[in-house]
Order: sequence, then structure tokens, then C-alpha cells
Amino acid sequence: MRARFDAPEWHRAIAELVRSGDAKSTCDALISAIDLAVVHEGTCLLAFYRDAPPEVLHHTLEPAGAAHYLDRYLAGPYLLDPLYQLALRDNKPSVCRFRDETPDRFRSSQYYREYCEQTHLRDEMDFLLDVSHGCTLVLVVGRREKMFTKAELDRIRLIEPIVRATMQNVWERWKTESGTTERDGALHRRLTRCFENFGASLLTDREREITQLLLRGHSAKSVARELGIAPGTVMVHKRNLFAKLGITSQNELFSLFIDELSQY
Repeated sequence: MRARFDAPEWHRAIAELVRSGDAKSTCDALISAIDLAVVHEGTCLLAFYRDAPPEVLHHTLEPAGAAHYLDRYLAGPYLLDPLYQLALRDNKPSVCRFRDETPDRFRSSQYYREYCEQTHLRDEMDFLLDVSHGCTLVLVVGRREKMFTKAELDRIRLIEPIVRATMQNVWERWKTESGTTERDGALHRRLTRCFENFGASLLTDREREITQLLLRGHSAKSVARELGIAPGTVMVHKRNLFAKLGITSQNELFSLFIDELSQY
């Protein structure tokens, strides 16, 4: 495994990383180094904020993929993203495999089909770095053709110190280059209120709690674990909330939420 890190190409990549100047050239150099450690088909560096929508600092997605995934994602559906929820947690890993941090029904959720499946990623490793009290940087390293092997996962974890140090450098340079641009906290608050109050005129507080977990890809059993209630109780609430909203599936629930979100 370590042989490739003894190769001249690796040392040249690290030298380029040290020489890099602005945020973009630093990101480009980092991705080139990661290319030598493990084969992947796309990266994205995001800043997740507690009080504003995420920002994309760098990505290697093709224009069509960026328009579909990033632009639509940033318009509000990021609130349902397990990665967004993970980034905001106090107790989070510094590097993880995305599939290990998602709710049990996430890959069959409508959110996954609408916003994740379209990127054609089969596997994903994420580096997470708190850069301030209210902001976490996340570097996504994606794989489309096949899953990461154990050896590849080991190599990704081996370069974690280099990746995280570079992410910190990118953040410092990004802040300097972008100045004091004010983030749209008002939009984030409106979107958050939409999520938290979705169905408020029809549903009980407990039904809204369950609705939020269902939207994020939890099964009835997972909802029960999260809320500390019996799965049968969850199913009763689920039938009731579906009836009140005039729907018959979680796909329709997702569509209702996205329709409401678009009004914000």
C-alpha cells in the first residue's frame, strides 16, 4: 500500500501542494494528490454552515452534473442531506464512508433518487473539518464505477492528515479572497422554518417529528429508535399523517415538501 507513496509522482504532487497559492490552485493540487492515492470520479469541497446555506468552494463535476446536483441542492434540499446533518453534529468523524452514516432507508428514499442517484456515485468517502464554531468543511471523494476496496479505503485514511491540513489552508485563503461577503442567513432561516413547520396546520407535533425523519430516509423501525417509541406506534402515526396530508406514499410526501420548499 505504501509503495505508491514512495513514487516520484507522489512527491512531485506534494511539492505542488506546498507551492500552491490561491484557494483554487490549492484545491487543484490537493485533488491531483488524491488522484495518485486512489482512483475516483469526482470531488466536491463544501462549507456547511449552521446559519446559512452551504457554499461550494471547489468541485470537479461536469457542468450538467453541477447544474443538476449543486444548484438544485443549494436551493433547499440540502436540509435532507445526511452529510449536512453529519457536518453539524458535535461528535462527528474526521473521515468516513458516506454509506455508513446514512439512515437505513436513505438509498430507497425519493431524496436519494432525486439528488444523489443523478450524480451516479456508487461510493463516497468524506473528510470533515471544523473551521469555526458555525462552519464545517467537507471534501467529498466519489466513485462511480465500483465500490472502494479495503486497500483504497486504507489509503484514503492514510492521507487524512495531508487532506485536512490542506482543507484548512483552502479555507483561510478562501476567506481572504472572498472578503466579507455576507451569507444569506435569511434564506436559510426561511428554508429551516419550512422544514420544521411542514404540515403544522394539519399534523400534531409528534406527527411532524416523524415526517421529518421519514423525509430524511428513516424507516419506521429507525424512527422508533430515534424517538424511543414502538415501531407499531410509528406506523399508526404514519398512517394518520398520510391521511391528513392526502397522500399514500413517502414519494408523495417528498414531492409535497419540495413543492412547499420551492415557494420559499
